[in-house]
Amino acid sequence: MSGSDISCSPPGVDGERQDKNVAAVLTPFLTRHIPQRLYPESYKESRNFCYRHHPAFKCKRQADETDMEQLQSQLDTLPQQDQQVITHVWSIFSAAPAQERNLILKGILSQCCSPQLSYVSSLLRELIRIDFVSALPPEISYKILCYLDASSLCKAAQVSKNWRKLADDDTVWHRMCEQHIDRKCTKCGWGLPLLERRRLRECKKDIEKRMENLSQQHASTHDSGSLTPTDAASANGKKRSIDESNASDSEETVSEDTQTPKRTRNSDMSTLTTQNVPAGRLTRPWKDVYSERLKVEQNWRRGRYKLKVFNGHTDGIMCLQFDHSVLITGSYDTTVRVWDIETGKLLRILSGHVRGVRALMFDDSKLVTGSMDRTIRIWNYKTGECVSTLRGHADGVLSLHFDATLLASGSADSTIRVWNFKDKSFFTLRGHTDWVNAVNIHSPSRILFSASDDTTVRMWDLDTHECLRVFNGAGMSGVSNDQGHFGQVQCVLPVILRDEEEDDNEVAEDDDDVNEQYHHHHHYQPLSGNQLVPEGGEYREQEPALSSTHVSDDEFSVHSPSSPSMSRAVIRDRNRRRRKLPHILTSSLDNTIKLWDANTGECTKTLFGHVEGVWGLAADTFRIVSGAHDRLVKVWDIQSGRCLHTFSGHSAPVACVGLSDSRLASGSDDGEVRVYSFGVE
Repeated sequence: MSGSDISCSPPGVDGERQDKNVAAVLTPFLTRHIPQRLYPESYKESRNFCYRHHPAFKCKRQADETDMEQLQSQLDTLPQQDQQVITHVWSIFSAAPAQERNLILKGILSQCCSPQLSYVSSLLRELIRIDFVSALPPEISYKILCYLDASSLCKAAQVSKNWRKLADDDTVWHRMCEQHIDRKCTKCGWGLPLLERRRLRECKKDIEKRMENLSQQHASTHDSGSLTPTDAASANGKKRSIDESNASDSEETVSEDTQTPKRTRNSDMSTLTTQNVPAGRLTRPWKDVYSERLKVEQNWRRGRYKLKVFNGHTDGIMCLQFDHSVLITGSYDTTVRVWDIETGKLLRILSGHVRGVRALMFDDSKLVTGSMDRTIRIWNYKTGECVSTLRGHADGVLSLHFDATLLASGSADSTIRVWNFKDKSFFTLRGHTDWVNAVNIHSPSRILFSASDDTTVRMWDLDTHECLRVFNGAGMSGVSNDQGHFGQVQCVLPVILRDEEEDDNEVAEDDDDVNEQYHHHHHYQPLSGNQLVPEGGEYREQEPALSSTHVSDDEFSVHSPSSPSMSRAVIRDRNRRRRKLPHILTSSLDNTIKLWDANTGECTKTLFGHVEGVWGLAADTFRIVSGAHDRLVKVWDIQSGRCLHTFSGHSAPVACVGLSDSRLASGSDDGEVRVYSFGVE
């Protein structure tokens, strides 16, 4: 072969030919597949994707900055031609669909030696991890987070910004509040102070509706991948509205939510964000509510409080009640005083009774007082005007309690009178043989409880006017009950034990609406209009609705009416409500506090600790507060019966106590009221 036959190519020609050949193969491949990677919405298929292979989520894992810097430094050490070859390989793999990717990987792995396979395995340990919270639909992510406790949720919020948006969502923390506030959690054993449960249920309906909208929105955009869980989390602008009338001292300072919900890629989510949230309304995240309630409960458990003393009465204080703004006290000096509970300032003095005031109760607009002068007065305590006076007892009025339509009063004449302000009728319950020191209406079951100096507690039917059961002392059969009190009974208080309430959801729903009235004698449902403001006129005596009532020592039931005045449907409804009567707490001058099962009449627990008679009693879902002749105030755990705290300071017997979610108050014969605040500043 001669030298002329040898074809000599110029330098670089082979490299250019190779580049052209590579470009001829690579360019069509990239042109065909890259648009599908960058714009999956334009190439969506008619079938559904799972979260691992959905175009909106696939291969969008955030790159690790440290690894990418190492990769770049190693690449820079190679010749430029080798860099170009490696870049081509990456480009082909990046543009390839899933099936071609698997084929490329299988071919590469089949050529790897053991050290290389070991290196791949070490890399996969980190890369195989999936951020499932961000990958899953928002409603499923919320459901998963709802199973965490509060501590775990706070840790989850520290993982990333996306996790924080989901972990701080109102959907999750509303569920947390629902499990803990005004009840003990069955998982952790913790319970938080009272929050109005009706408002919890109303908010729950709104959240469930929002979750349905999220689910529908996710389903409608699933194929296009235009909605991601983090977008859904940012669309959560719904906050809990604060009920000012039920807010505690630590809930009174709130800020107006002025944050604008983050705009999402889906314009419909913006409308979902702000719906049902009126402009200018005071709002608060459920996480803040839970946090505050947790601090209040910790203060209760550890005995951390601030004390405020109210002085002004010239004689012993016999009754008191308070809410988040006012404290009202009644005294043997014949006056009723209204105080600002925050500042301690005396707002007004109500005068009208001519003897000592033994009982009082108020709601949002009215105050009812009972006195030893045999009268019951109804006041507008905001103006100091006496609206009406009720007379009928033959001796002093010692106790009273009202609900939406009925007012019950107990007297030193040994009788109980029940006044109906709707039709201006009344009836009298007779059975006690001594002073009636306490009365309490349980509206859901149409039952009235009374306590007397004759050492008995009685349960009355408000429809038939019959005594259904006698607790302690000599029972209805005349046999002495060793479980009963041996001294004069001063207080009776229906309480709902949450763990047992769960067993009867139907009755529990009825109890929730009026639950605050029976847990502690200072929280009452507001009454409307002039329900408790009779304009005058005489009251007529009412006849019982039923004439035949069967009473047993073990159980009670109301049989079919012999009178057509009450239908069978009404009887069935009343019997349904009575399947689960509340427990009742009683205190006596025998130095004890007893817890009774109203369904069986058995004493389930007796609390010992006071060395002299117990005059005052208050309770909620978690605690019992008692005041006694030994000048002490004690706080008890309602579930275990253990004494948690003992407070001293009064120089005379403690005649009355009050309890709220963040305060307790005690009134004494020394004319002093002491208010202990466990709230958050």
